[in-house]
Amino acid sequence: MFGNVQSTEQSSDHTADAFALQVQGLTKRYGDLVAVHDLNLQIRKGEIFGFLGPNGAGKTTSINMIVGLLSPTSGAVLINGKDRAEVPKRSIGICPQELVLWDELTCAENLIVMGDMYDLPRAVTNERVHSLLAELAFSEKAKTRVSQLSGGLKRRLNIALAVLHDPDIVVLDEPSAGLDPQSRLLLWDFIRSLKGKGKTIILTTHAMEEADALSDRVAIIDHGKLLQLDTPGNLKKTIGAGDVIEMQLAEPEQNETVMNALKSVQGIQEINEVAGKITIRALNALSRLPEIIELVDATHGRVSDISLRENTLEDVFIYLTGRGLRE
Repeated sequence: MFGNVQSTEQSSDHTADAFALQVQGLTKRYGDLVAVHDLNLQIRKGEIFGFLGPNGAGKTTSINMIVGLLSPTSGAVLINGKDRAEVPKRSIGICPQELVLWDELTCAENLIVMGDMYDLPRAVTNERVHSLLAELAFSEKAKTRVSQLSGGLKRRLNIALAVLHDPDIVVLDEPSAGLDPQSRLLLWDFIRSLKGKGKTIILTTHAMEEADALSDRVAIIDHGKLLQLDTPGNLKKTIGAGDVIEMQLAEPEQNETVMNALKSVQGIQEINEVAGKITIRALNALSRLPEIIELVDATHGRVSDISLRENTLEDVFIYLTGRGLRE
């Protein structure tokens, strides 16, 4: 259905040194099963890159190949223009969806152990432990054993462990899973602060609101293939079911006349009458509002109320990947 469309972005003059990570023809086969097929990505330095797909779409396999946990059947991964195998492992920080913590150690001790694993000078480690505990708002838990923490605090500690060694690229796999709204907003601010420090972040999430709020660009993958890659704004304007305009006329008996007139507006996908209101669905509907209002005036109709619900990233995601549940 999508042909070879992989990006709806306009071409740019980005040179190779502008990319933190380049994925070239990445493929992974398990016998006859192709988990990832010819994946090509160019992730820019300092961007938050959303990597989305349903369960079983090939996201985890792709990420594992990108970070070096899994060998590809074919293809290459370049980090800062160099083959991944030639780049120090400390260049990447990984926060897996599963919690990886030492339960009988305190929060500070967990971070110190991680610093020792990366051979950081203890003074550097101590400074970063203090800073990360403050940024993620659990300094008062520094001496608390992990086994005594709430799920949300464990999640935040897991994230701190991923960035303690100051990597250039940070991979966050479902980082906000199980967090309450306040903790989620704190996490979003922290992720934005990483971007502000020049870090490149790869974010996998099933929360479309999160991907929309944080991502500079979004890639949507399914059945091992890249379907679309663009900014959230462009995806919402050009793909999916479209924005919804609800319009109430002063004289509802004119609804049918107005609806017939609106059929001439290019880009309108659906026009219906629901509970006495005219509902119009169209991609980038905001840009079509002047023409819609003009046509209503031409039929001598009068708009008494009008509202617009913009197309969401979730609309785009469902349009591309379907409504079927995945295990």
